[in-house]
Amino acid sequence: MRRVRFHTYGGPEVLRVEEAEAPVPGPGELLVRTEAIGVTLPCVRRVRGDGKGGGDPLPAMPGGEIAGEVVALGPDVTGFAVGDRVTSLTLTGSYTELALAPAFLASRIPDRASAVEAVALVRSGHVALAALSTAAPQGTESVLITGAASGTGHLAVQLAKLQGVPRVVAAVSSADKAEFLHGLGADEVVTYDQESWGEPVDIVLDGVGGEVLPGALAALAPGGRLIFFNSGGGTVPAYELLAGDKTITGLTMRRFTTVHPELYAQHRAQLWELAGSGRLRAAVHAELPLDEAAKAHEIIEARANLGKVVLRP
Repeated sequence: MRRVRFHTYGGPEVLRVEEAEAPVPGPGELLVRTEAIGVTLPCVRRVRGDGKGGGDPLPAMPGGEIAGEVVALGPDVTGFAVGDRVTSLTLTGSYTELALAPAFLASRIPDRASAVEAVALVRSGHVALAALSTAAPQGTESVLITGAASGTGHLAVQLAKLQGVPRVVAAVSSADKAEFLHGLGADEVVTYDQESWGEPVDIVLDGVGGEVLPGALAALAPGGRLIFFNSGGGTVPAYELLAGDKTITGLTMRRFTTVHPELYAQHRAQLWELAGSGRLRAAVHAELPLDEAAKAHEIIEARANLGKVVLRP
């Protein structure tokens, strides 16, 4: 099988296509022949060594979300069969023709849906719904979403409007993304380099972090709350939280699925129902062959994508 790994940290140029033996699924694992692989900002940051603790042991395979066909089951796996079409998070990387996926994170793809639609919708949609459920917007509360044109962000914009949020502000890197986001329901679009991001908001969903975090925090009204679900890090002076009576809550999907398994299952059903009815659209910016993983990373690093970037083995 072919896979993409990196043997040193750096930019897209460090990604290498290799031949390897097929992995063997262990307890609780599925072996999936991938048909679509999601490319995300956390993937890019892993390759650059920007993750927690300075990065993964090398060499490593980037990625974390797939869709495809189950070709083998590990010991003690129930509820799935060879031939099932599934989408799942992966814990050991996903840039490969044959990926290992934890069965508890996998879900079947409806017959009507393609693998590309599944990988664009499910993981990013789960993150968006988890962030919104953690924030729990009420009544007239407003929401600002950073990385709003990303795979997760563009779904969060739509889901916030579907939940009745009266004012949704989309924060992005460049103004040329405004038409795309207004088309998805955003009431306002701001760029990170603006001196002001408009009237303060009650909630920020931050999927970028790093240099964007200070602006995101400043955009909060007194008593506002920021849901932090990115891999970019960032430092917040404690006094800013105290002075503005603001709060920051961290969100990881691994813990969310463990603590809220029933809600996670409800979100999965909700995503497919909304997509099937046409009320939620998972936009795909580009589909590229696995051999062009470096080009996919270049798109993400340039912040050029409108929606999901997908690799096709």
